[in-house]
This record gives sequence, structure tokens and C-alpha cells, in this order.
Amino acid sequence: MSTDSTRSTLDHDRRSFRYYRNAVERHWDPHEIDLEPDREAIEDVPEVGFDGLRETLALFGAGEEAVTEDLSPLAVVLDDVADQLFVTTQLYEEAKHADFFDRYWRTVINPEEERRGLERSSPTEDRWFSEPYDELFERNEAAMHRLLVEDTPENRALAYCHYHMTIEGILAQTGYYGVQGNFSGDYEELPRLPGLVEGFSSIRSDEGRHVGFGMWKLKTLVQDEEVDPELVTSTVGELAQLTQQIVGNTTGDDDVGIEEAELVSYAAEKHGQRMEQITDTSAAMPEVDELVELER
Repeated sequence: MSTDSTRSTLDHDRRSFRYYRNAVERHWDPHEIDLEPDREAIEDVPEVGFDGLRETLALFGAGEEAVTEDLSPLAVVLDDVADQLFVTTQLYEEAKHADFFDRYWRTVINPEEERRGLERSSPTEDRWFSEPYDELFERNEAAMHRLLVEDTPENRALAYCHYHMTIEGILAQTGYYGVQGNFSGDYEELPRLPGLVEGFSSIRSDEGRHVGFGMWKLKTLVQDEEVDPELVTSTVGELAQLTQQIVGNTTGDDDVGIEEAELVSYAAEKHGQRMEQITDTSAAMPEVDELVELER
């Protein structure tokens, strides 16, 4: 390997390096979030609501564990050092997200189960997960690990479509938006859970940066590697049908809080904006500060 002592090996103007720096500057620790107010507030939640909250948290926690494991192949095949720097921060952040959900379950959910005389549960139990949920994550795992067998522009595009655009961009961010709104104190019938909302806010901000990286890589593949934009559109469209089934399985007609129709509308609007930014050569990509900013 030859070296040039007159120039840095890092391109500080590269988008992935700016994303990496943003991740470093916005560091947060899941163990610094105060969960005691949540433990007190959750005591007043009716049985049905408590079961629904457990299911929701299990879906998020299992998803974060899965994507932490599935991201590794991308770190192996990326050959630009700035890209590798960013992916190391994403791996670290996915691990933090999984840590947050594990801590919340142990600190808030399990003690409340014991107080109610219920058997202590685990967020990994099969009862929390539907067939569409399992299928979506199985497809993601296959798409990511395919990179280790055949690293082509098309397979990279499929990996970004599954991981960054669908699981993070549609399912996770829509879910975080919904839970944040439901437990922020805006609904009298629902408890205010400040620890959960704080954790979700930090996670959702991280995910915005992750989605932005996947969008940028997809746009590059379409423009520079001649990947057919229809491959991106059709793949994400097909996977979006699974996410709609997952959301439908976790919401009911009598549920209090943000309605399913609003969540679907939110997801559709974000999806439409992102696909236009990827496939339209004249559309500008959002800057990182915009990606991590949360709607109020």
C-alpha cells in the first residue's frame, strides 16, 4: 500500500464523513435516561393497554437486535474509509438502541409484571411477533448476507432497500413517531412516559441519519452504477405491503392515540419524498441536520 504524506486519507467533504461526524457529536447514553417516572406512571395503565405496550416494545427491541446483527455484511463490503467510519457509528447506535429496549424491559416492564402478579416475560417470546414481521426481517437478513456471496451494484441496492429504506425508513421511523406522540402526555387516556419518549426521540434521530445514508448510496447506485430505478421502486413497494400488515396487526379500531390512518399517511408521505430524492436526478438530497431533526 502506497501512502502520500501530503494529503489526508479522509475526504471530509464526503457525505458519509459528515454523517459520521454528526453521529459522534450527537452521542447519547441509554443508561442516562431516567426511567423512574415511567415505572410510576405505568401502574395506572389498564391490563389491555399494558399488554399492547409490551407487544410494541417487544417488536421494537427485537427489530433493533436483528438489524444490529444484519448490518455486519455491509461493513465488510464497503471499500471507502469514510463509508466504513459511518457504518461503525451505525453499528454502535443499533447496539445502543437494543440496549435501551433491554433496559426498559428489565427496569419498567418486568417489575410491573411482578406487581400485577403476572409471570415475568421476555421480549423475545414468539407470541409478540406476527408472520409478516418475521417475513420482513428474514428477507432483510437474506438481502444483507447476499452481499458476502455476490457483491454487485444490484445486490447492494437490494440491501439498502430492505434495511435502510423499509425497516428503518418506513417501519421503525413510523412506529417511533406514533409511540412518541402517544406517550408524550397529549392523550388523557394514555400515561405520560417521559423516559420512553426521550429514548425514542434519540433513536428516531439516529435512524434519520441511517436512512439518509441508505438514500444517498441508492442514489449513487442509480446514477453512477446504472442500477435500474425500477428495481428500487418495486422492491420497496413490495416490502411496504408487509409493513402495512405489521402496523395493522398492532392497532385496533378502539385504540386510543394516533390513528392507523395517520401513521399510514405519515409513512406514505416520507416514502414518496425519499423515492423522488433517489430516482430524480435533479432532486437534492437532504442535509444531515435535516435528517436528524424531529417533527414537533
